[in-house]
Amino acid sequence: TVPGLTPLFIPNAEFYRIDTALRVPTVDPAGWQLEVRGMVDQPFTLSYDELLAMPQIEADVTLTCVSNEVGGDLVGNARWQGVPLRALLERAGVQQGATQLLSRSVDGFTAGFPTITALDLEEAMVAVGMNGEPLPAEHGFPARLVVPGLYGYVSATKWLATIELTDWDVDGYWIPRGWAKEGPIKTASRIDVPRPGGTVTAGRQPIAGVAWAPTRGIEGVEVRIDDGPWRQAELAERLDVDCWRQWYLTWDATPGRHRIAARATDGAGELQTDARTPVAPDGASGYPVIEVDVRS
Repeated sequence: TVPGLTPLFIPNAEFYRIDTALRVPTVDPAGWQLEVRGMVDQPFTLSYDELLAMPQIEADVTLTCVSNEVGGDLVGNARWQGVPLRALLERAGVQQGATQLLSRSVDGFTAGFPTITALDLEEAMVAVGMNGEPLPAEHGFPARLVVPGLYGYVSATKWLATIELTDWDVDGYWIPRGWAKEGPIKTASRIDVPRPGGTVTAGRQPIAGVAWAPTRGIEGVEVRIDDGPWRQAELAERLDVDCWRQWYLTWDATPGRHRIAARATDGAGELQTDARTPVAPDGASGYPVIEVDVRS
């Protein structure tokens, strides 16, 4: 274990939060219902107890916000428990032309993504548990969506109230506000150790961090010191393609100021792009780069 390296699972109380809600909705599970409606053959509603009684899955899924800067901390990994979205859609009977799943929270937030994603991804779910506990209120109790591979603004509706099947012309909350209609998560990496702008002692020092490419997985991480060659880092065991991967490299640090960069390769063989882009409209890109001082 490298001190300062992000843990594989982020504790619930430390998991990042980005919400349009100014205050966390308080939802009484006794009166809560999930409605599945729209372009379906058989619309239905479920109580909280009925949802809990359905067959459930567990999945280790890394979520990240589209507003996460390169090297930022608006990303987290958890073990989610819930009901597969596919099971709900199969029960409802998706009609032809229903190309979008539009979810709505109890406070009116909406997010939409392609229906085919919900049908194809086994680990897309209506989540009711997080890291072995019921969903905390801050993370969407009593139920929320977890969809691997998509930024939260198109998929991660908390305090879920309705799942509506629509066509692609209907826009979720963030789309008219200038964000991209589709939000696939870009292959990304982060340097956790050493800390940016920190000071370390000359000699053998760890460089470590995490990398993620949900639905594709991480196959490799490389690190470069200053203008030197790219070196392969060691990877921790892969739990799931939807889950981030820890990485580690030992560096023989020499006195002076040094620049450290990292880049990841995903399971499809695609290298993380070095093209620097801002978070808008579809997520930041570029290699994470830090500077550290090495003292003798």
